[in-house]
Amino acid sequence: MTPDDIARLPYRRNVGVMLVNEAGQVFVGQRHDTDMPAWQMPQGGIDEGEDARTAALRELEEETGVSPSLVTVEAETDGWLFYDLPTEIVPRIWKGRFRGQEQKWFLMRFHGRDDHIRIDGDHPEFTEWRWLPPSELIDRIVPFKREVYQQVLDAFAAHLASDS
Repeated sequence: MTPDDIARLPYRRNVGVMLVNEAGQVFVGQRHDTDMPAWQMPQGGIDEGEDARTAALRELEEETGVSPSLVTVEAETDGWLFYDLPTEIVPRIWKGRFRGQEQKWFLMRFHGRDDHIRIDGDHPEFTEWRWLPPSELIDRIVPFKREVYQQVLDAFAAHLASDS
């Protein structure tokens, strides 16, 4: 695919979850489909007929085992945030149908214990997970997602500041 071909592709609709524990740390998982460091917060596609909030709660449970009863949705981004995939991986991801993702992000407060987190579901997304201070988040994320992650941090800054 040429850069012009990629520029004509649409964005995939997606939701993301910033799961924050009582100490104000953020959940990140190491992606299952790569051997390189590729940490990210839970995220995933929106099913047909599903609203973004419902999709976010579903994705959180699928990827982390955390049920909706263990979280409070504290905030969501006002609009959609966009990121482009690196051109060399566009043909390999989502069968080359999308140039990147447009995402609606939700900040969710986790009220459970660490042993409530289960990343060994039917279709595991992560090989390991950890809690990170928000200040360390950007440095751990794959470079092409860093800008959108900074936008998420900025959008939820007031909520995260109350944890300090």
